[in-house]
Amino acid sequence: MALAGGETAQMPGLYQPGTYDLAGTIIGVVEEDRALHGDDITSGDILLGYGSTGLHTNGYTLARRIVFEQMGLDLADQLGDTGQTVAQALLAVHRSYYRSVVPVLDRVHGLAHITGGGIGGNLVRILPAESQATVDPDSWELPPLFTTLQQAGRVSTGEMRDVFNLGVGLIAVLPPDAVAAAQSAAAADGVPTWVMGEIHRGSRTVRFARP
Repeated sequence: MALAGGETAQMPGLYQPGTYDLAGTIIGVVEEDRALHGDDITSGDILLGYGSTGLHTNGYTLARRIVFEQMGLDLADQLGDTGQTVAQALLAVHRSYYRSVVPVLDRVHGLAHITGGGIGGNLVRILPAESQATVDPDSWELPPLFTTLQQAGRVSTGEMRDVFNLGVGLIAVLPPDAVAAAQSAAAADGVPTWVMGEIHRGSRTVRFARP
């Protein structure tokens, strides 16, 4: 068996000495002419955000520190204004966007899965040179999980944006005339979406409209 790639998870306080975790993966195959490299992203394209169900796969080290050490909560305790217990909030299932995206994949210019590095760190990876993404942080309401973590942990807005997905699990970059179809496909799958920004000419960066 060849382990051709991957990453080493950094989760201090979770793995005890002598304990290892071996995770599986799924590798897909796509024809080169159908691969989304972001090359078609252009000025005027729209950023469409797809709602997350919670932390998804990143930010657990900081979240656990806030919840268990700073807030002093147990798994069965209610977590702030989330309407969930700690266990329910931290173990929420990672949402799949497959059924939301596939119906409109031919219209999509780029997809950014919001994992480690947050919105800025992942969206910039798909931008071509001379394209800047402007994100409007007022275009969606921060889910209670993230406001609770920020307030209880006294976490700066900058760190929140670097560590957590902030309620955005996926961003699709697509032309304006494809937005309605994309939102319709997502709604049919029960996934909330919203227009959260736009592509402009500029340096290859992600800019938040509000600091």
